[in-house]
Parts: sequence; C-alpha cells; structure tokens
Amino acid sequence: MKNQPNENNMDSRMQRRSANQQGPKQPKQHGTRRWHPWRWFWGIIILLLLVIVGFGAVAYHNINSATSKAYKSAGITKARDTKAVLNSKKPISILFLGTDTGALGRSYKGRTDTIMIATINPQTKKMLLVSLPRDTMTDIAGYPDESPAKINAAYAYGGVGTTIKTVQNLLNVPIDYYALLNMGGLEKAINEVGGVTVTSPLSFSYEGSTFEKGQTYHMNGATALKFSRMRYDDPQGDYGRQTRQRLVVEALFRKSIAVQTVLNSSFLNSISSQSQTDLTNSDLVKLAQNYRSATKNISSDHMQGQGQMINGQSFEVVGHSEKQRVTNELRTSLDLSAKTDE
Repeated sequence: MKNQPNENNMDSRMQRRSANQQGPKQPKQHGTRRWHPWRWFWGIIILLLLVIVGFGAVAYHNINSATSKAYKSAGITKARDTKAVLNSKKPISILFLGTDTGALGRSYKGRTDTIMIATINPQTKKMLLVSLPRDTMTDIAGYPDESPAKINAAYAYGGVGTTIKTVQNLLNVPIDYYALLNMGGLEKAINEVGGVTVTSPLSFSYEGSTFEKGQTYHMNGATALKFSRMRYDDPQGDYGRQTRQRLVVEALFRKSIAVQTVLNSSFLNSISSQSQTDLTNSDLVKLAQNYRSATKNISSDHMQGQGQMINGQSFEVVGHSEKQRVTNELRTSLDLSAKTDE
C-alpha cells in the first residue's frame, strides 16, 4: 500500500492540481465535524414519488416541477443500460449521497459523508439499504496517485461520477442511478411534514437537547438534527449515529407518503432546491408503476470496518470477508450472479 497522505497534504495537492486541470479544490476542514446526517434523504423523496400514480394530475404536476429542477447527469457511462433495466422491470440500484454543504455556514463542495446503496426489487417486493462508512479505505477511481484514500474523498476529487465508479469497483455491484442531498434540506423537509416521531435507542444530551433510552419524542427539524448529529458519546461511534439517522429517515418516510405531502409543492420544492439526481421524470413514473410494492418491505444493513490509524489518519479498514458479504447481499438483491471480490 502506498503511503497515505494526511488530509491537509491531500488538500494542498488538490489545490495545485486544480490550477492545471480544473479538478476539485478540497476545502479546509472547519474544526470538529458536527454532523453528517442522512442527506440521502432525497431517496425518501424518490420513494415518495412511487405513490404518484395514486394521486392524479395535481400530484404529478408538483412532482414533475420539483424533479426537473433536481435533474443532473452523473456524467459517466453506466455499468449497464439503466433504461433497459427499468423498462424490463428488473431490480435497480440507487446510490444515495450526502454532502456537508447547505447549512452550518458551509458553501464549499465538501465530501460525501453519507454514502448508501439502495436496491429495489419488484419481483421479490423488497428494498435493501446498505450504509458504507465514510472513512472506508479504498482506491479512488481515476486517481491512482491519491489512492488509497477515504471513500468520501471520491466526490471531492471527481464528483458524482468518480464516486459511482469508486463504489462499483469496491463492491463489484452496478450503480444504476444516484441521488444527492446537501444537509441544508433535511431540517426544512422535517418541518414541512410537521415533524417526526422517533424512539431513542440510548440516553444522551447534545447541544441543549436531552434524549432518554426507550422514550418516544416528536421532533421538529432542529431537534431531529441534534438527535442525528451526536457521535462521540455513542458507544458504537459512527455506526450508532447511522442507526439514529435511519430512525429519523424511516419516520420521515412514514410522514412523507401522506396525500397532503405529495400535493404540497412547498415541501417538494424545498427538497429539490437542495438535491440532485439523474432519475428523470419518466424514470420516476416507471418506478411508481412497477416498483412501489417493494417499498413496503425495507431492510437495512451496513458494511463493518475496523478503525485503524495509518500515516496519521483514521480509516475504517474493511476485511475481505465482510466486503464479500456485502457484495453477495447486494448482488442477490439485484438478482445478479455471484462474483468474488479481489
């Protein structure tokens, strides 16, 4: 393995690179990381769009307007013909990404500190969500001189396209579509649906709010973000935070599928202004027509790494057997034949 540069050295190298090839300029880190929520919340909006068929022309108009604003190509050739997959009603995969921008005064490009793969299988009527640790050590697709690095740096180096290729290379799984949300959108969305109800899995206090294990709380957007932010006092660290993030998003999904939410153009526009995806309106209609039943049976998992300090940086190093387990799980959910990771 090549010597891994620390993040400051990587930032300086990226700044020099940008002068010559318009590569991304990695911003300075601003102190302790305060929160890396489930900015893949746009995935909840995608799921919300699956109810479009049932709610008629007004819902379609609102959704069409919102998703048109959010569309942006990944800028790469996909691993397979995604239109053919969707037209033939085969299982699809969506990569959910979240960035640091949009709140807490952040306006730089940032990294994708939330990374999740979703598979939707209309035949088995099941949906799978798998979280990838943001500090997973891996090679960045197209950037051999910068590899190995943390997987969340792929977005800073080369954008969504590089992130998709990096995830595909890591797990040997095709990524059909992506959806990205910056953290400025989540609080707005929670407030738009009237808050979310969540039961805390542990007791802790954070930024003036206190939560008790086993107690159920109705949270507004600000409180839900606090519930999702805390990491250092969780015995499970970032993995525990991922669990709380899942609780918030699942609660938000339950509220989002209501008819009044689908018809709420303010809600949809607040999300679309903070998001981007390469799912077109016609893609979403196909999802609504053929994949909706799968969202009623959602399971979740995460890829488990082991924390290691390498050249002054903290990484999550994922063993071969764990990576193969996740690959098998995802490929099975996509009805694809087994493949052995290197």
